[in-house]
Parts: sequence; structure tokens; C-alpha cells
Amino acid sequence: MRIIAGEARGRPIIAPKGQDTRPTQDHVRESLFNILMRDVPDARVLDLFAGSGALALEAVSRGAESAVLVDHAAEAVACIRRNIETVRADTCATVLHCGWEEALRRLHSEGRTFTLAFLDPPYRITDTGAQCARMADLNLLAQDAVIVVEHHWAHPPSLDARFVPRSERRYGDTAVHLYRYQGGVMTDV
Repeated sequence: MRIIAGEARGRPIIAPKGQDTRPTQDHVRESLFNILMRDVPDARVLDLFAGSGALALEAVSRGAESAVLVDHAAEAVACIRRNIETVRADTCATVLHCGWEEALRRLHSEGRTFTLAFLDPPYRITDTGAQCARMADLNLLAQDAVIVVEHHWAHPPSLDARFVPRSERRYGDTAVHLYRYQGGVMTDV
């Protein structure tokens, strides 16, 4: 794997070994970032199931302002840290070694908001509706933020009305849905 474009173009990145992490393939990332071209510069990125960190680090390479990369697996976090060094993103990328719920609580307590969020969970998580709703409920998403959900094609996400579908692509067994966040808090924090 490698960073495809931007300042870190061509730099190799590593992924954790085993079946728990499914790194986004280069051609899928390239296609995705062609779609996101206008959304990436100066973006505040959240990569909720970061794995190797490829999605967030690609965004940083292409001009994102900052990125928070979250993963609960120690091996994934070690790879992410090494990849951050490789692409020289130490000043703008932060790693949280915890589960998604704890990460969202922490980010909420820090008053963080994001303009671009990536959710690429393990395929055993068949719906990211809960994670997206929780990000919205905690006011972690800026108005008009873009949410990218990568999933097995047979298990499309079920998001509430705050998330407006923007685009959908399929690459073999992998599908990618893009949404635009339209704001409004539906439940209590």
C-alpha cells in the first residue's frame, strides 16, 4: 500500500497482519478521493475504525488540516503511528487507542468537530447507523460534513434523516456510501 497523491505521494504505508483489518485498496481510495476532491482541503478528519490509517493519511497528504485516527487494536495503533511518521504527519494527526464509543466521548469533551468522517469498520459490524447517530448526537459533525461509510456490499448502512445520501459506489465485495450531514440533534446526549 502507498499514499496515492499529495505531499506524501508514493510513500509506503503498512497494515496490521491478520483478518481483523481490511485496508482500503489503492484503486478504491483513488476513486473515493476523486469524488472527495473538493471536501478534503482544510478538512478536519475523523477516521473512526482507522486500521492502517490509510484513509485519514491520504486526506492529510491531500491537504486536510488535521486528522484523528481511532482504533482499539494494539497492532493497528502501532501501524498507524508508524504510518504517521512515514508520511510526516506528526503535527496534524492524532491517534486514539480505544473503542469508538470512548473515542466519541473524549472528542465531545474536547469540543471537537469534524468536516469529514471515515467509517470503515470490520465487516462483522453490519450497520454503522449507531456510530453515525452518536457522532451527530454529540455534535461532533460540522454542518454539511461528509461521512464516508465503507462496508460489505450486502450490508448497506441505515442512517437517519440527518444524513443525506450523496453518492454510492461498488468495488467487488466492497461498497462505499457518501452522506452529507444536515444537522439537528435528535436525542439527548
